[in-house]
Amino acid sequence: MPVYEYYCEDNDLIVEVTHPISVKLHTWGEVCYVSQIAMGDTDPLAQVRKIIKTAPAVAVPTSNSELKNLGFTKLVKRDNGVYENVTAVGDEKRYMRSDDPDSVPHIHKKVGD
Repeated sequence: MPVYEYYCEDNDLIVEVTHPISVKLHTWGEVCYVSQIAMGDTDPLAQVRKIIKTAPAVAVPTSNSELKNLGFTKLVKRDNGVYENVTAVGDEKRYMRSDDPDSVPHIHKKVGD
């Protein structure tokens, strides 16, 4: 579950809270209830705001050749039970079929300690 920080202007406190992304917290009472902390003297209806600590991660598309160079295997479904290994190297077969165990990529050669 994601971790969020909420700031309450009434008491100048920041509280770290873990909750599902679907949950929306708006008041000090809600934050205290979810984080299981004492409310203290602060009004339970005091407004809070979510603080964004870090910038969200950005996914950058990676080409098949970059994946191959990094040692990854990328399979693309081509038909029912047939996958194309678009990062095949060496003696790996280009197409993997569910009924042919010899067509499975050599992942054990790529993974190491």
